Amino acid sequence: MSDLRERAQALDVADELASRRKLFALDDTVYLDGNSLGALPAHVPDRVREVLTREWGELRIRSWDESGWWTAPERIGDRIAPLVGAAPGQIVVGDSTSVNVFKAVVAASRLAPGDRDEIVLDATTFPTDGYIAESAARMTGHRLVVADPLDVPGALGPRTALVLLNHVDYRTGRLLDLPALTAAVHAAGALAVWDLCHSAGALPVGLDAHGVDLAVGCTYKYLNGGPGSPAFLYVAERHQEAFDSPLPGWTSHADPFGMAPGYTPAEGSVRGRVGTPDILSMLALEASLDVWEGVTMEAVRAKSLALTDFFLECVEAYVPEGRVGRLTPAAHAERGSQVSLRCETAEAVMGALIGRGVVGDLRRPDILRFGFTPLYVGFADAERAARTLAEVLEA
Repeated sequence: MSDLRERAQALDVADELASRRKLFALDDTVYLDGNSLGALPAHVPDRVREVLTREWGELRIRSWDESGWWTAPERIGDRIAPLVGAAPGQIVVGDSTSVNVFKAVVAASRLAPGDRDEIVLDATTFPTDGYIAESAARMTGHRLVVADPLDVPGALGPRTALVLLNHVDYRTGRLLDLPALTAAVHAAGALAVWDLCHSAGALPVGLDAHGVDLAVGCTYKYLNGGPGSPAFLYVAERHQEAFDSPLPGWTSHADPFGMAPGYTPAEGSVRGRVGTPDILSMLALEASLDVWEGVTMEAVRAKSLALTDFFLECVEAYVPEGRVGRLTPAAHAERGSQVSLRCETAEAVMGALIGRGVVGDLRRPDILRFGFTPLYVGFADAERAARTLAEVLEA
């Protein structure tokens, strides 16, 4: 046990991202739930206070122009773009992930050739994505085909319009092969729509490099935007002229203040907007993105894999045999930035862990989830979490 503690300390000393921890408002808790809600960047409260007191309190309506409120959705989208491997002008920020999934699925069905009437859905998807895909299929007259992600290539055919996939499984932490699956979808003549909620800010995505058509993602997990912070929508540049949003709104109109009775879509990513931007949460998100300055996703990924490897090693060393089982794949190419363990008494165990200062979460009935956010989680945190897990199970 002492050997692992000493290794953890040495790894933290050598960690090139260790200095990022001081940018967050953290206490002595081991916080391993950043895959649900990221930690608060320490400077964000001052920025929000400025927005409230000066931009809203003093400038009021003038802030739409003078404080840049109107252009925030595209400006913040351009800041997220390099974190997911996208060129500027392809991401717009606003609305929830669910709303953006609806936009992406329906728009993709409209982009596909008219004789294609099937939507292929990831069988392991987050429930809301499934609900929305089913509703979109009813609305558009498409047939929904549900397939395990590994079986998607075999489910594709001449009637496939689009495929909706989750980059990382929210339960198990399994990472899908985005390049290979996107290529398979394109080879079948369909469009690839990806949900990046559990990968954006945790690992390289490569939206442009791998030819993804549309993608959505949330910003309150690994991007640390705050509870309910607005999501983002990616529309590849090649699709923007034909992108037909099912939710046209006044802020996506070519002349938003003309208030014309007919809708004429704006150019570019602006088409993804709907209504008035959610300024307070949006500007909190913009400030939170400051912590990414000077950080490469390659460094984040390297630390993520090292952290999860080390945590699994500590679990194997500390936890009594047979008390937990690993759900997250061992292979790096198949692992996101979380570790999921199966445990018969998961709910009681997680409650006890939280009581001892190790915060993860669970998915009923028997999954313990530990999210490793490389910007502020260290190797000593991983060792302490595994040691505490062992103590709880032994107790």
